Amino acid sequence: MIQLVGSLLFYQAIDKQTLREDHARRIAELLVVSDRVYLRDGTLAAAIMTSRHLRIAVAARPNVTHSQESLAPITRQIIAWEPGLAKRPLHLALLRERGGRQHLVGSMQVADGSWLNFQSHDISTMWPIALSAMIMTLLTFAACLGVGLIAIRLLTQPLRRMSEAAEAIGQGRRVTIRENGPADLRDLAHAMNEMQDRIAKLMEDQAKSFEAISHDLRTPLARQKVAAGLIADTEIREIVEDSADEMEALLQSLQQFLRAQHLTAEPELVDLGAAVRDLVAPYGDRVRLAVPHHAQLRTYREPLLLALRALIENASRFADQAEVVIDRDGRDWIIAISDDGPGIPPDHFEDVLAPFFRLDDARRRTTAGFGLGIPTAHLLLRRFGGELSFVPAAAGGLTVCVRVPQAD
Repeated sequence: MIQLVGSLLFYQAIDKQTLREDHARRIAELLVVSDRVYLRDGTLAAAIMTSRHLRIAVAARPNVTHSQESLAPITRQIIAWEPGLAKRPLHLALLRERGGRQHLVGSMQVADGSWLNFQSHDISTMWPIALSAMIMTLLTFAACLGVGLIAIRLLTQPLRRMSEAAEAIGQGRRVTIRENGPADLRDLAHAMNEMQDRIAKLMEDQAKSFEAISHDLRTPLARQKVAAGLIADTEIREIVEDSADEMEALLQSLQQFLRAQHLTAEPELVDLGAAVRDLVAPYGDRVRLAVPHHAQLRTYREPLLLALRALIENASRFADQAEVVIDRDGRDWIIAISDDGPGIPPDHFEDVLAPFFRLDDARRRTTAGFGLGIPTAHLLLRRFGGELSFVPAAAGGLTVCVRVPQAD
């Protein structure tokens, strides 16, 4: 736009001289041709030579009897284009119309003494040149813009891949960054790949260590259960057995959370309706399912089902009734899990994604669960490109919305 405005201002500054040179050349050529046509047949000269640019008429007297001094440069330019007109009487004047338009009118005497009276239209307007300037400028601008956009895309493509990779790494996914481009970008890509290897190895070692510890704890827990059966006091025996069962459930929940950190899966075609129907079957009438007839997509089966199992189990634990609805939102598939339980305050939606977070401040065991169901589902969905969000219900309860991860 700056180039266009600058070009128009530039042409506006030089339009007078340029336009007058153009009119002078055109008039000179047409006057010479008109003179020759008149010598052949004087009655046809006016009809043949009149055009939309120049109007010709033959008369015994001139319409313009003397030239205006301001038009002397145009007269000299006409003679410069056609030196043969220098010996002919030639008078020029300006004819002004309303609106500011000006026409160049003139008279030239021919060999038999008659006069060719002519009028060249619109000598004052700059639009013929301005329009050409606008078209050329816009074409140049479009070409430069296209080349610039292509160049910017090529230059920023490695950075864009880095940005996408950094976002994926932050979500716990593993991506392989191509080590190409300039030396600095190759070094950065290599460093990010090595960083991923170190983080993955660290997380895997940590998860395996905790899994090994939790597995080893099952042996003393089994002995504790056996020993509890030998306690004569019924009340003490129940306390010991309940504590052992709670510890075993906690270890199982912890193992699922640790496994979610390094679980791998390949994309496959999944029938959401059939898969979710198998998940809710053990809960009977406590969990209802609404699914469309055709709900198939390529996704990561095991991570998705593990996340849904944790969310459905969490909903059934805290509510008498739950409902699972599968629906489509544009290209995405959404699974909404609703319950009529106590719900979660909106200001704790982010907190419940952290492991072991409990809504009771004292972290008492007054409610079931260990605070790992929702974090496990959130971790699995985020690692494989899905999303988990919460929608508070107006009449109580909670709706957890799962955007199903889709494989490319």
